[in-house]
Amino acid sequence: MVKITVIDREDKEHILEAPTDMNMNLMEICKSYELPVEGTCGGMALCSTCHVYVQSDNELPEMKDEEEDMLDQAFFVEDNSRLGCQLRITDELEGLKVKLAPVGD
Repeated sequence: MVKITVIDREDKEHILEAPTDMNMNLMEICKSYELPVEGTCGGMALCSTCHVYVQSDNELPEMKDEEEDMLDQAFFVEDNSRLGCQLRITDELEGLKVKLAPVGD
């Protein structure tokens, strides 16, 4: 298990415990805690409804082309933007802190 801090869109912090042995991603963990993350495409990097801003310096896997392409089309993208569905829960995510990105219209 790792602990991940997620800041919702009202700036409230949520400490989530996430298993590292179930091949889950950040989007799925947020949804399991009933945080407002859509994950409309089911984790295929085909939408940006799980867009987060990474606020810690955890070593993250490099972005794949699909994630980069989707973020190119997303609203409110920053240098620290990632798609939650592309961040697999591993030991390296211990202490990760992210903020949910605003929802675009």
